[in-house]
Amino acid sequence: MQPYVLVLYYSKYGSTKEMAHLMADGIESSGISVKIRTVPNLATVVTQAAPSIPDEGDIYCTLDDLANCSGLALGSPTRFGNMASEMKYFWDQTTSLWLNGALHNKPACVFTSSGSMHGGQESTLLSMLPPLFHHGMIIMGLSNATPALSNTKTGGTPYGASHVSGTRHDLSLSQDEKILCEEQGKRLGNIVKKLQVF
Repeated sequence: MQPYVLVLYYSKYGSTKEMAHLMADGIESSGISVKIRTVPNLATVVTQAAPSIPDEGDIYCTLDDLANCSGLALGSPTRFGNMASEMKYFWDQTTSLWLNGALHNKPACVFTSSGSMHGGQESTLLSMLPPLFHHGMIIMGLSNATPALSNTKTGGTPYGASHVSGTRHDLSLSQDEKILCEEQGKRLGNIVKKLQVF
């Protein structure tokens, strides 16, 4: 099987999805293949099981997609300073991978988007890290060697790429935000190559 980095995200309004695809562009620019996956929406009342393949967009992640990756870029919008419940639910189902150490020593990074500048981006990024630590992954952030990290007036943190989408979720990613997504992806791809995690 060809080695790949998994870009796993949840997106409600599209910003985190756009970031995921920019992250994938950066990973591919390092010479590593990418699989882009998402997780399904959750409903408080289940009346009918959702299809295992969505009608449109990126397909849902399986435990095999996660277990067989050589690295991981994990993205979620902010939910009161925390990752979205849809993403948390997915990670709650990964005990079998934890038991067999499937993710040990694989590099990972996180990214997020929020509706406002102070919407909890950094705490959301930090909320995505505990499952990765418990799985024995190697965590990486963004280096200040990328000028956009210091120049940005919108999203972007040392913990991971971020985006401010506006209270109506209608703001496009700024040029700095796009650069940071691609650079974080490229950095992850290069680390996968250096670690030869495949």
